[in-house]
Amino acid sequence: MNPLPPVVIALFLIVVGLEVAFTLGARGIIGGPAAVGWRLGVLERFAFSAEIFTWMRETGRWPLEHVARFLTYPFVHASFTHALFAGVMLLALGKMVGEAMGSVAVIAIFFGSAAGGALVYALVIGSAAPLIGAFPAVYGLIGGFTYILWLRLGQTGENQIRAFTLIGFLLFIQLVFGLLFGSNPEWVADLSGFAIGFALSTVLVPGGWSKLVNRLRQRN
Repeated sequence: MNPLPPVVIALFLIVVGLEVAFTLGARGIIGGPAAVGWRLGVLERFAFSAEIFTWMRETGRWPLEHVARFLTYPFVHASFTHALFAGVMLLALGKMVGEAMGSVAVIAIFFGSAAGGALVYALVIGSAAPLIGAFPAVYGLIGGFTYILWLRLGQTGENQIRAFTLIGFLLFIQLVFGLLFGSNPEWVADLSGFAIGFALSTVLVPGGWSKLVNRLRQRN
């Protein structure tokens, strides 16, 4: 087995490490009495808020502490299970994307999809509920993996639609959970993250930028 790219390990450790600290703090194992409120404090400071985004857009004021929420919310989760699922998917998909495109591409897709997913979430949903969790960024990596698979299927002459099997399955699972337990508007950020990750991969894949430049030259 090939080792995991260091950047993927680093992202995973941040996601799970924070959650471990919150869990131990809530149980009084570390941090003393104040540790019980760690999660809430981090949520208030680093979660993405559509309401804050609307305020910034209407007032024309863009404080760095609030703009940073586009990139910090993927590291804040609602529970240990929430973080663990996101972390496991991050390891698996980050490994595949990192091996095919490199560490820079993993970082670009992770944060680009997170920021883009939050932006679409704010513009389309505008919910008062904060957006948290790494899933929009993870879905961006799914978009990267899908593009890699799409290219490989095309090279072998197979049906490229098969590349979208994973995202189709995940959306079906979300639909089932929505019908059983109520819909969650965060799926908008997830799906947007996937689309952004797929689009970024067309440039970030080895040789992708050169192909784009050549196409633009041909059109001109």
